[in-house]
Amino acid sequence: MSLATSHREKLGNGRMKVIGLREFGGPEVLQSFELPDSHPGAEEVRLRVHAAGVNPVDAMVRSGQLEQMYTGLTPPFVPGMEVAGTVEEVGSDVDPRWGLVPGAHVVGFVDNAGRHGGYSEYLALPARSVAIAPSNASAAETAGFLNNALTAHNVLDAFRLPEGATLLVTGAAGSVGGYLVELGAAAGLRVVAVAAEEDADLLGSLGAHAFIPRGPGIALRVLDELGTRVDAVADAALLHEQIAPAVRDGAQIGILRSWDGDPGRGIKVKHLNVRERRTDRDAIVRLRDQVEDGTLTLRAAMPFDADDAVAAHARLEQGGLRERIVLAFDNEAW
Repeated sequence: MSLATSHREKLGNGRMKVIGLREFGGPEVLQSFELPDSHPGAEEVRLRVHAAGVNPVDAMVRSGQLEQMYTGLTPPFVPGMEVAGTVEEVGSDVDPRWGLVPGAHVVGFVDNAGRHGGYSEYLALPARSVAIAPSNASAAETAGFLNNALTAHNVLDAFRLPEGATLLVTGAAGSVGGYLVELGAAAGLRVVAVAAEEDADLLGSLGAHAFIPRGPGIALRVLDELGTRVDAVADAALLHEQIAPAVRDGAQIGILRSWDGDPGRGIKVKHLNVRERRTDRDAIVRLRDQVEDGTLTLRAAMPFDADDAVAAHARLEQGGLRERIVLAFDNEAW
């Protein structure tokens, strides 16, 4: 019996366990809380969460970088933007064709802005944020892909690049970067990957057409390698002004965190937030399908028990990960 399961038996009806924080700070501020159980509205489903993905945005919530999301709200604040779980209740207005019936294994995107997030034993989510889980992935693997894959999908949708265009991906070996490489290659783009030199083989296997080691003078080295500027940069490494000279006049840079720079030359800076796609069920289902057909490669999971969330966040902050950290709320496997 897992720690989470044994804890739940002690809570009694109507209460659930979450991992959250009362004050912002380092990993040590994370702790276990008891909150009223979640129940679905008419267009929602209630999940028993088996595992929740741990992402850099969760560390931003914890540290206070996203404090404005919680202005006027009472703690605890609960991070987490992606989960794998089992459907327990279904709202009256959920489309039965979606297969979200009690007992179904699912993946869900969690918009935790102004409400508690995925580090929860139970969770009520809009049905449009939930899809049947990939049939070829474990619960732990399923919990760690959707937020980053949907982020990559959102970037490419915003660019609307024609087939054959050149896409430069910085931070290409990271979770978002890897999905940008795979989805870009699947869309017929010429993908140029920037990452650490030891990741060259990985990125070649993901479909990158060219690889350029990260480091000083990166924009000039891109120009030397390609002989021309690129059509768009998906800047997962947050290089901003360092990479802007590699972009052709009138092209695009996709920004995943705030940057108020102006690269000039008619370059369009697109500030993109995955929360915009929180109920885009078509996109979520398509990404699930792309995991099943091999277009998207899931990273190996690095599970921590939910009660070890402090250690999970400490490991996240060390960096250098190629696995995906997840918090396990029980020992459920599929």
